Amino acid sequence: MASTTPSFSAQVDRYFDKAAPYTGVGADLLHQIRTCNAVYAFHFPLKRDDGTIEVVQAWRAHHSAHRTPVKGGIRFADHANEDEVIALASLMTYKCAMVDVPFGGAKGAVRIDRNAYSDAELERITRRYTYELAVRNLIGPGVDVPAPDYGTGGREMAWIVDTYATLAPDKLEAAGCVTGKPVEEGGIAGRVEATGRGVLFGVRELCDDTEVMKGLGLPPGLAGKRVVVQGLGNVGSHAALFLQEAGGVLVALAEYNGAIANPDGLDAETALAHFREHGTLEGCPGATRFLARSADALELDCEILVPAALENVITEENAPRIQARILAEAANGPTTAGAADQLLSRGVQILPDMYLNAGGVTVSYFEWIKNLSHIRFGRMERRFEEASNRRILAAVEDLAGRPLDPLVRERAAAGAGEIDLVRSGLEDTMVGAYRNLAEVSRTHTVDLRTAAYIHAIGKIARVYQNRGIFP
Repeated sequence: MASTTPSFSAQVDRYFDKAAPYTGVGADLLHQIRTCNAVYAFHFPLKRDDGTIEVVQAWRAHHSAHRTPVKGGIRFADHANEDEVIALASLMTYKCAMVDVPFGGAKGAVRIDRNAYSDAELERITRRYTYELAVRNLIGPGVDVPAPDYGTGGREMAWIVDTYATLAPDKLEAAGCVTGKPVEEGGIAGRVEATGRGVLFGVRELCDDTEVMKGLGLPPGLAGKRVVVQGLGNVGSHAALFLQEAGGVLVALAEYNGAIANPDGLDAETALAHFREHGTLEGCPGATRFLARSADALELDCEILVPAALENVITEENAPRIQARILAEAANGPTTAGAADQLLSRGVQILPDMYLNAGGVTVSYFEWIKNLSHIRFGRMERRFEEASNRRILAAVEDLAGRPLDPLVRERAAAGAGEIDLVRSGLEDTMVGAYRNLAEVSRTHTVDLRTAAYIHAIGKIARVYQNRGIFP
């Protein structure tokens, strides 16, 4: 029996169409903004370790080049398809506009189950995919800048930059062709955990919004609120750690092969260490329940539910059983449009994906700037700041007539290094974006997702209008 759930791209378009009437943008320009500019599909041969040949299918979509370069991750997934790539590229367009990152939206995918391939085979796939992009002029620091996504990470990004630099040896800024690289390969401190840290900042801002919390019948602040995190990949694992550190109580953690729960709270570090060692959460110390069906964790009683894995995990079928008061979408498209309507009608507050998981692209932007400038953040000013701070502290000690504690003095004098500046820039981005969302939401009396689309569409429209392309 065929699924009645609309395609991923149709659901994104549905959100877009809901916001469009509030923007004051003309129909032709709205059509331009919504439409995917181009999608490239290609196949290439892979020689397996056993000598057999397999044909691999891959895509790269450029949703909008109103800003260049375009930006978006590359995923390795056996469920990947063209519609998904287009939908994710469109989300990147709106996400970048939402948080004032000057990129257009793109996305890429290779249709493989990465667990079925050796490291050597994955390297050959990654390098060949990069070659396919390069010969079509679909990668480069001023053209298209990929990043990690589901099934890829820093290692794959290092293979990409090495391949690109080999193909374009004259490009001084070649390291800027991709982000999410290891620091030693031109990456930036703080990129690995950036999306998870952005989730913390977004959830924290919502929980500190007294008007929203009053509407939910909850006290303001994150401390003490019960949290369920579904998906312990890069995003979910860091989000769990940061939310717990900020005072949230992790009552359940879920992975693809099961979930654990404890109403009194779990320890994120213990659970992650157990999962890394055993490949399952079953038997994790501190858990009082093991749920063999991971999806059941989504329906547990909590204040904050954080889906941090793949799309369409909350549907019209299970939405009536969702008990969370706040749905914090750390993954891309975890909630179908129909399910979102159900939850909103029940008063559930949804922090939309196109805002909440923007931490990754924000810090990728910082990495790209670093690659173009060829200088580490903080290198020029850190020691000057420290010297200036020491002079101020010395004056304070003179006025007080006694020295400060040496440890306090050292901490107060320290200048900002790269990691400090990255975290500060990310926090400023997420805080500012939430305040913009909240203002638009209250002005038009709409939910936060619709507000995010209104805000993003308006920004993109102004780019086209300023260039005289549309009135």
